[in-house]
Amino acid sequence: MPSLKDLKNRISSVKSTRKITKAMQMVAAAKLRRAQDAAEMARPYAERFNAVMASLAASVGDSDSAPRLLRGTGEDKVHLLVVMTAERGLCGGFNANIAKLARQKAASLREQGKEVKILTVGKKGRDALRRDYGDHFIGHVDLSDVKRLSYPDAQRIAQDVLDRFDAGEFDVATIYYSVFENVVSQIPTEKQIIPAHYEKEESGEDGQSSGTLYDYEPSEEEILADLLPRGVATQIFSALLENAASEQGARMSAMDNATRNAGEMIDDLTIEYNRTRQAVITNELIEIISGAEAL
Repeated sequence: MPSLKDLKNRISSVKSTRKITKAMQMVAAAKLRRAQDAAEMARPYAERFNAVMASLAASVGDSDSAPRLLRGTGEDKVHLLVVMTAERGLCGGFNANIAKLARQKAASLREQGKEVKILTVGKKGRDALRRDYGDHFIGHVDLSDVKRLSYPDAQRIAQDVLDRFDAGEFDVATIYYSVFENVVSQIPTEKQIIPAHYEKEESGEDGQSSGTLYDYEPSEEEILADLLPRGVATQIFSALLENAASEQGARMSAMDNATRNAGEMIDDLTIEYNRTRQAVITNELIEIISGAEAL
């Protein structure tokens, strides 16, 4: 049975922890608003860009004149997995869920006899995958010094991926990140970026396409050759923004749970402290009464 001093020290320690988790929750809530706004503002641009690219890709098809980023190498033997996680922890299962999805994909590819290469963005993803797939790592991008994500950060990652593709290091590239829905829901997602895959707009109720017809000048092939590298950077930037919002939402939720759990623990420890203190007082009274009766 712990002593009164031990219980008092433990209560004090848990109270200090609760102050820290409460402060982290408030910081995450403040950062979440900015990150969520950035992610939501980027979605319309990304969706419209993808729609235009889908229209261009559909007009070009799989012809030999199509850019290499669109038609691919013609093989899928070597896969590059770009695993994008946070630089810090204490955000619930955010990092673990992304790493789990990438790990499952890597295991599935290896079972099919494919070669897997991994490029990590964020320390936590690298740490999570190092034990099982450390020998498959080919690079790492550290964003710990970046205070606010910007498009050049995504361009730097995209250029690294494109250079490796031009060098023939892989055939297919897929990014792994988390899509932000709300504070308690972040969806781990995988998205192929090379060869570029753009979904066509769905048809309306009358069977007609809901998209707009465009005439392009110069040719579609020339436009795609210029836009496809930007498309890779755009998708990576969108994924980084979604990840940033998901991280803060997950951290806010995790710290809120930790704060409430600390409060419950303090209540339980306080009850135990009071009971122990009462037992000590009772024992002292019994000893005093017993001594008086002995006289």
